Amino acid sequence: MPTLEQIRANMKKLQAQADALIAKKAQAAVDEIRKIMLAHGLTTEDIEAKAKARREAKAANGSASTVKAKAANSLKGVTPPKYQHPKTGATWTGHGRAPAWIADAKNRNKFLIDGANASTVSKTKAAVKKASAVAGGVGHRGQRTGPQPAKYLDPKTGAQWSGRGPAPAWLATAKDRTKFLIAGAAAVATETTAARKAKSSAVSGAVSKKAASKKLVAKKAA
Repeated sequence: MPTLEQIRANMKKLQAQADALIAKKAQAAVDEIRKIMLAHGLTTEDIEAKAKARREAKAANGSASTVKAKAANSLKGVTPPKYQHPKTGATWTGHGRAPAWIADAKNRNKFLIDGANASTVSKTKAAVKKASAVAGGVGHRGQRTGPQPAKYLDPKTGAQWSGRGPAPAWLATAKDRTKFLIAGAAAVATETTAARKAKSSAVSGAVSKKAASKKLVAKKAA
């Protein structure tokens, strides 16, 4: 049976062999790293700078996420009360198990705090207003929602434009856009033009009659 001294001597030999193997592998790794650095023109300063930038970025991301988590937890923890007991002043947020003073109440609205009640009313009014707007097909500023009917037409390409938003290239430089109007819009434009001409003719006729009457009076006087 080997003695304690022999076992220790064997352990030293094995440790020396292990250290030699580790050193050999480490040297091979160092040689490989140097080869790669020479191939790419890198130095130890470059590697350290990259590693430092990566550590700083990781630390910044970790701190930002920690701040966001703390803010979210603080917001969750500070839920405003929604109900209040009129006599004792006890409050309840409306989440979780209801306290005894409101658990059996048939109408909990009488326990609502003024701010919560006003918020509920305003939300209801906003929902009703939105539903009315959707039902009437009216968007913001009284404009009709959805696709708009075409008002202008390019006779060559057949391209159309509703008259809203930026004008297309084939119409943007046109001096007279009425010639591009589609039939319905053109009819309206024609009627408007005819009405203007009729009004102008009536005015000019009245002026002519007035001038003729003045000439007649002057002739009689002479």
